[in-house]
Amino acid sequence: MLRLHKSESAFFVFMALILSAGALVYYAYALVNGLTSGAELYVSTSDVRGLSRILFGAGVFAATSVIFGFFLIFPLIRGQVTEEGKLRAMAETLSARSETLEQAALTDALTGVQNRRYFDEALREYIQEFRRIGKPLGLMILDLDHFKRINDRYGHDIGDEVLRLVARCLLDITRYHDVVARLGGEEFAVVTPNMREDQLMKLAERIRAAVSGEALMVGTTRVQATTSVGVAVWDGSETAEDFYRRADQNLYEAKRLGRNRVCA
Repeated sequence: MLRLHKSESAFFVFMALILSAGALVYYAYALVNGLTSGAELYVSTSDVRGLSRILFGAGVFAATSVIFGFFLIFPLIRGQVTEEGKLRAMAETLSARSETLEQAALTDALTGVQNRRYFDEALREYIQEFRRIGKPLGLMILDLDHFKRINDRYGHDIGDEVLRLVARCLLDITRYHDVVARLGGEEFAVVTPNMREDQLMKLAERIRAAVSGEALMVGTTRVQATTSVGVAVWDGSETAEDFYRRADQNLYEAKRLGRNRVCA
């Protein structure tokens, strides 16, 4: 069974009233036309009364339709417009919230750089694209040296501030299209598109020097951190996992050689 919305029902009632008024007016017209079609015009009192009743009925239907439209149909239309506006605003809010949540899901909450999930997806996409265009793709993995000592000596709040300081340093030095991500703990990664090994080594050295030059003041104490960096340039055939593993092995080599250095 077809179920009508309230506004649809009101519309059909309104149309019925208008049609009824129109039908009575047409009937009155036909009656007047019939009375005046003869050779002599003769209109009896009963005809006038009948015609008056018809016209009065048409007026009642017309007035009722106006009142019905003004006090019922118009509020319904306004209500639907308002409701539609609220629904549109709600949809926009939900869409913006969805984008915010999606962005939050790909961002490291502590430092504001990208997170491991974003890094993994970006590295795979870059490899796929750079395999097609045949351009170099660089990768560096950074790990802060003896970071546990900072946490143990000054507390995790200071350790978090050091991580934020390093993240800002990375963002300041890298290019806008480089991918800077925190992989977890005190480990960061930078994907550098279209960069040869000599250029990558220079950039990594600049980052290493900049990190070691930064300091966080805790009272009168300067808290400084250093970083070891492993770099690699994609060989054109590696998977993202193999590429990352090779850069990570270079990082461990930098650690083994004494830390606070770049190794390729």
